[in-house]
Amino acid sequence: MPDAPEIITFGCRLNTYESEVMRGLVRESEGSDLVIVNTCAVTAQAERQARQAIRSARRRRPGARIVVTGCAAQIDPDRFAAMPEVDRVIGNAEKLRAESYSPDVLERVLVNDIMAVRETAGHLIGAFEERTRAFLRVQNGCDHRCTFCIIPYGRGNSRSVPVDHVIEQVGMLAAENVKEVVLSGVDVTSYGQDLPGEPSFGELIYRVLDAVPGLPRLRLSSLDPVEIDERLWELIAHEPRLMPHLHLSVQAGDDTVLRRMKRRHLRADVVGVAARARSARPDVVFGADLIAGFPTESDEMFERTLTLVDECDLVHLHVFPYSERPGTPAAKMPAVPVPVRKQRAARLREAGSRRLERFLNTQVGREVDVLMESATSGRTPDFAFVAVTEGAEPGAIVRRRILGVSDGRLLA
Repeated sequence: MPDAPEIITFGCRLNTYESEVMRGLVRESEGSDLVIVNTCAVTAQAERQARQAIRSARRRRPGARIVVTGCAAQIDPDRFAAMPEVDRVIGNAEKLRAESYSPDVLERVLVNDIMAVRETAGHLIGAFEERTRAFLRVQNGCDHRCTFCIIPYGRGNSRSVPVDHVIEQVGMLAAENVKEVVLSGVDVTSYGQDLPGEPSFGELIYRVLDAVPGLPRLRLSSLDPVEIDERLWELIAHEPRLMPHLHLSVQAGDDTVLRRMKRRHLRADVVGVAARARSARPDVVFGADLIAGFPTESDEMFERTLTLVDECDLVHLHVFPYSERPGTPAAKMPAVPVPVRKQRAARLREAGSRRLERFLNTQVGREVDVLMESATSGRTPDFAFVAVTEGAEPGAIVRRRILGVSDGRLLA
């Protein structure tokens, strides 16, 4: 009897969501001896890891059909199709169609023009296997062209899931006792610009929370600092079910670098957003994406990014050494040596660790609500990781007193 289908996922929360959709598509399919590798194209390392996973999967399951999909497969399908371990390559649109996995399909490469896709379907899924939180895709693609980013060529142009479809999905998840839903997308703050009436991202959140009163927690994925609409600002200030954790797509803290990245914000915009959010909701905690060693970045430019971590109190950092993506404008700019990129990334991570430690220490003695991810650990509303001595059922929200801090986590 063949093994159950296996899905190996790389990259963002959007990929995590889509892997759950794919799991539902292939769970009952014929010929279930199947391995799907859902790739990421953000960095060259992510692509290398995907190729390693493909080779490992073939060694582990020599009789399985191996299907490769995701952003890296969409952008460069021929490279994956050339691997002897791969049976089929499918694109980001095709991966969400059950027929793409049929053993009767003869085409080895099923990748169409992602720029021609005009809609993003509101796929209905059950709770994720952990049954603690679910990621829900409300938007896909991006109309902007940051000079370092290849993702629009893997995801296509921006398109949104209609509001009623999002409400239906969140309602179903809440009915299955999911306590936290994360709204995600490639560029979620552009939500609604392609829909009738152009509902804003804040309007979507308001309508979801109004329509699904039984959902305890709603969390947001990465936000563009200059595209937080006024409705969302109101919710940040007054809606307790919207978690006090804002993850900002910052990338750099130097204006020259930001302009060369073709970002939509400058340093002052990030500082202003942080100040406004903290004024509206004093308990808010910030995360941020940061790139170290972008082409032409001098020591002085990097220092301005480094000081932004303290100036805005950025606690949860995602730091990436710059990675050349062929076909992007940044790949043609004068490069920073790779060892310097890695050194700068390490310094940013150290600064983030210090801010995290400082924040965690302010929590000692408080009682907090913890969403249990396992029997002995979970997350607070501000996304701090907590290890608990008195366990609880995964998926439950329990109140615990914070006793101390150890290795970047709270003890309760």
